[in-house]
Amino acid sequence: MLTLLEQLDKGVLWQSPGGIHPPQFKTLSNQSAIARLPLAKRFVVPVPLVGEQATLTVSVGDTVLKGQVLTEGSGFTYLPVHAPTSGKIVAIEQHATNHPSSLPTLSCIIESDGQDTWCELTTSNLAQLSKAEILGKIKQAGIAGMGGAAFPSHVKLNPASEIDLVIINGIECEPYITSDDRLMRDHSDEIIAGVAIIHHLLSPQRIIIAIEDNKPEAAHAMKAAISRSSLPQDMVRVTVIPTKYPSGGEKQLIQIITGKEVPSGAIPAQLGIVVHNVGTAYAIQDAIYHGKPLIERVVTLTGEHIGHPGNYWIPIGTTVADTLQSVSFTTSIDQKVIVGGPMMGYALADLDVPILKGTNCLLVPSPNEIAPDVDEKACIRCGECAVACPALLLPQQLFWHSKAQEYDKAASFNLKDCIECGCCSYVCPSDIPLVEYYRVAKSALKTAAEEKRQAEQAKIRFEARLKRLEDEKNAREAKAKEAAAKRQANMKASDKDAVAAAMARIAAKKAQTESHVNSEEASSSVAPTAADPKKAAVNAAIERAKAKKAAQANTSSVPVATNNAEDDKKAMIAAAVARAKAKKAAQEANATSPQESEPTTVTAIDDKQARVALAVAKAKAKKAALQHVTQQDDAGLASPIADTATLNELHILPTENKPAEQPADCSDQKPGADLSPEQIKKAKVAAAIAKAKAKKLAQNAEQEEQ
Repeated sequence: MLTLLEQLDKGVLWQSPGGIHPPQFKTLSNQSAIARLPLAKRFVVPVPLVGEQATLTVSVGDTVLKGQVLTEGSGFTYLPVHAPTSGKIVAIEQHATNHPSSLPTLSCIIESDGQDTWCELTTSNLAQLSKAEILGKIKQAGIAGMGGAAFPSHVKLNPASEIDLVIINGIECEPYITSDDRLMRDHSDEIIAGVAIIHHLLSPQRIIIAIEDNKPEAAHAMKAAISRSSLPQDMVRVTVIPTKYPSGGEKQLIQIITGKEVPSGAIPAQLGIVVHNVGTAYAIQDAIYHGKPLIERVVTLTGEHIGHPGNYWIPIGTTVADTLQSVSFTTSIDQKVIVGGPMMGYALADLDVPILKGTNCLLVPSPNEIAPDVDEKACIRCGECAVACPALLLPQQLFWHSKAQEYDKAASFNLKDCIECGCCSYVCPSDIPLVEYYRVAKSALKTAAEEKRQAEQAKIRFEARLKRLEDEKNAREAKAKEAAAKRQANMKASDKDAVAAAMARIAAKKAQTESHVNSEEASSSVAPTAADPKKAAVNAAIERAKAKKAAQANTSSVPVATNNAEDDKKAMIAAAVARAKAKKAAQEANATSPQESEPTTVTAIDDKQARVALAVAKAKAKKAALQHVTQQDDAGLASPIADTATLNELHILPTENKPAEQPADCSDQKPGADLSPEQIKKAKVAAAIAKAKAKKLAQNAEQEEQ
């Protein structure tokens, strides 16, 4: 069994399913060489010509040169847009585009200056360029597929897998279109030069140039160009295939040449095959060897309503209206202008739209060439559409689901594999525009897919936002925990320092207390300190008691019979002297002790002892006073006024001048009967003074206790 390469060398071909044989009408435009039309005055250049969105680098009022780059971008499928001629940018606005919908798109309006001045071009030597540099030049030249799909060429020339076979598509199977035919006749050497660049990039085992048998002149010209080139003669060959529509489709052509069928959803590169149009090969050599970007292409102007049908080099961006006006076309209301051929083309609603990179034909048919519009009839389920389908689809099911807007069900019948060749519509006896239904369904599915993609992206952004917020929250919590740990560590250290400081203060206070106690003990023989006022009061009471005892001793040493006013006066003086001494001792103690001494040094035990000592002193004084009164009563004295004052001073008697209780056997004589009025008055004054002093001492003691 022959291998694939051996079959290719022998020219073995396979049958492709489906297809039709419509009338060709090619002789109307392929009889003359490619010409040029007069330069238009106005050009409309869409910004997103091919691939991803681009950003304009020019503004209104700027002057541009022919071939100057107008956009920038960095996407994988991005292709730059170039100025088709020199002139001035007069507007950047939304303008109707060359599409069946005629929807507006952002466009750059250039007014030509008539000079058609080129920008600086850089030529290159293929041998001095690396593959990456070659691909970069192809990308910067803005080269896309010239067969109609307009897919970025640098992407197809940089496949992920190894390529064994390269097919150069020169089939051009659709009626009326002859641009590739004339390009192969007139520029075969340039096309072969582009094929050599493709060979240098992909290094395939074979290169097949496929041409239909209705183009014998083109096949002969390509064979002659191969013989003149430096390519290996056994590697590159021209294969002529039978005329059949749509044998020019990529998948159909691969099946005819190799017998392999590209699976649904797959691309030819997965089979080791790459297909390029002859126009693409010409543009590649123009970019590498001459540095020219893709700013013009060959367009077939044909139809019986074209005054000068033929093929012309037309700058990209030239409006359809200006192009047709240059070939003696007169517009009319009911005249159709079709972009592309009669099978896959579409009618324009507005002629003020630009020529694009994928525009290969403008067809202006007469009523004799195109059937009048007829009403759509019901499907009779004849099955002719299924027989004619080159993709082996079920057009009836696709039609029913598309008409019912059940686009998901239509997609389940491989709607995406439809190449919109129009064979089903061509053979339909009910005149159903099947391709139009399929296009609407594809557009709806594309819109739904885009909405789903945007929703998924929004979901991803939302989840990313939630994750970012959660990460920020966790970071804040971690930071707070770290700060708390630091504070806790600092607090532990400070607590240790505080404990140490407190211990130091306690030790210092203890030492101060001990020194204070020692100083009190040292000064206790002199006078009581202000830090212990109760002790001072006790000492004062003791001194008074001693003075009173001395007074009593003096009184008792004298016989009662000899007691007179002079002795009473001496006793009172002695008591007053004792009280003065006690008061002076207390004042000296208050003066010697610092005011800021802490009263808290007196403990509860000291207070209790002081109170006990005071009570004992009072009891002893009372007892001595009672004994003295008794002795005076026994001696026949009326009332010792000095003793009564003393008792009042010690809080023994009531504050009123009431006589002390008399024994039961006492006589009824009144106290102080033997004293003179002057002595009684002095005794009362002394008693009042003693009472006031005692009251003051008691108040001071209570304040110190509080």
